[in-house]
Amino acid sequence: MNTKAYAAHSATSKLEPWKLDRRDPNPDDVSIKINYCGVCHSDIHFAENDWGMTQYPVVPGHEIIGTVTAVGSDVNNFKVGDTVGVGCLVDSCRSCPSCAQGLENYCLEGFVGTYGGIGKDGQPTYGGYSDKIVVSERFVLKIPEKLDVKSAAPLLCAGITTYSPLRHVNLSKGDTLGVVGMGGLGHIGIKLAKAMGAEVTVFTRSKHKIDEAKRNGADHVVISTDEDQMAAAAGSLNYILDTVPVDHDFNPYLRALKLDGTYIVVGQITPITQPLSAADMIFMRRSVVGSLIGGIPETQEVLDFCAEHDISCDVEMIKMQDINEGYQRMKDSDVKYRFVIDMSSI
Repeated sequence: MNTKAYAAHSATSKLEPWKLDRRDPNPDDVSIKINYCGVCHSDIHFAENDWGMTQYPVVPGHEIIGTVTAVGSDVNNFKVGDTVGVGCLVDSCRSCPSCAQGLENYCLEGFVGTYGGIGKDGQPTYGGYSDKIVVSERFVLKIPEKLDVKSAAPLLCAGITTYSPLRHVNLSKGDTLGVVGMGGLGHIGIKLAKAMGAEVTVFTRSKHKIDEAKRNGADHVVISTDEDQMAAAAGSLNYILDTVPVDHDFNPYLRALKLDGTYIVVGQITPITQPLSAADMIFMRRSVVGSLIGGIPETQEVLDFCAEHDISCDVEMIKMQDINEGYQRMKDSDVKYRFVIDMSSI
């Protein structure tokens, strides 16, 4: 199927209009007209080859909301006209122990990303900066009616990225959680944690984000550059969710954990250059763990959870033609807190 899209053709080029051919639907496929697509920092990293793995041309976008236009003969859970979502994954081996548990994000054969991956047909995958997409039923999500479709898009990445580790540690009423970073991931992490019953402390370098953090539900805000405030926070938290996407020192935040506290890294996937303090871990039996998005069942779970608790992402709508300006504004931290593209503009 001929598809209109926006693509980057090199690490230094702007995104520009491009056309690609989507595959003809298989019996288990769902064909989707894309209505909205969230903009994730990963999109920028891929477009600019920050991680050294990009194959060009690349069509970013893995926070997709759309309308079903056709279904294959073997599809049972979707029908034409349904509002659906596609997140970070469009396939996996489907048979390894991880996939059998619904943890396709940890597929032992390697999952197939919505863009920048290679499908089972040997062809590259292209993402949601396009007017349509074809995806296997197994990797399509139902969008609850109670969710606003525009603000729901980032839940498919930012939402599941913060929800999955909080569920994994069984965050619950009475727990104390620190959130490092007050951006796209951080603001939704606060909302999810509050709905789970936790007391939330936000760590930020920016004093102007104090009111923003509290408006999103934070109970406390600590300015991380203030030594007195950091000292006062020492040993106060059960968990810390670190959402910062660039290299930084974990150790000052690590000391805020209680005995048996857990430090959860979801933002930084580049090599850690700041050595971790073994003493700070050993003497309080603290642990540092990582978490990568979530599988398809858990992604459906976070959508349903947000619908039940009236949680949405704070978004700013943009046109597809303004994506390059949007990328620059994201680099400048000039968005509260996620861009969502209105794909009718393409």
